[in-house]
Amino acid sequence: MPWRLVDTPTRIPVPGGKLIEELFGHVNTGTSAFSLAHMVAPPGWGEPAQRPEFGELTLMVRGRMRIEVGDAAEPLELSAGQAFWIDPGERVRYANPYPEESEYFAVCLPAFAPDTAHREE
Repeated sequence: MPWRLVDTPTRIPVPGGKLIEELFGHVNTGTSAFSLAHMVAPPGWGEPAQRPEFGELTLMVRGRMRIEVGDAAEPLELSAGQAFWIDPGERVRYANPYPEESEYFAVCLPAFAPDTAHREE
């Protein structure tokens, strides 16, 4: 079939209270070429730095996100209405140190998989 309708995302549990709802990807549709997830990060949330094998496009819908890229001295601040792309293999860390939730969509090429994220300890 040349098209696919997704009625319901799959919730992926993660520590720290972040909500991940995968629409397309390994978990929800068996898609390996790309993944699309809706995410809500609570105030104070952060994750370890990673050097993923996939590229990631982040589209902010609401709130803000702090993004540390490589060894840059200053992190980026991504606000609602902005988008950010990072190439595969680059070191990146995402966090929401702000007092409000951040809501965003992430597209990963190829699809996100925990074993290809290469998170730091």
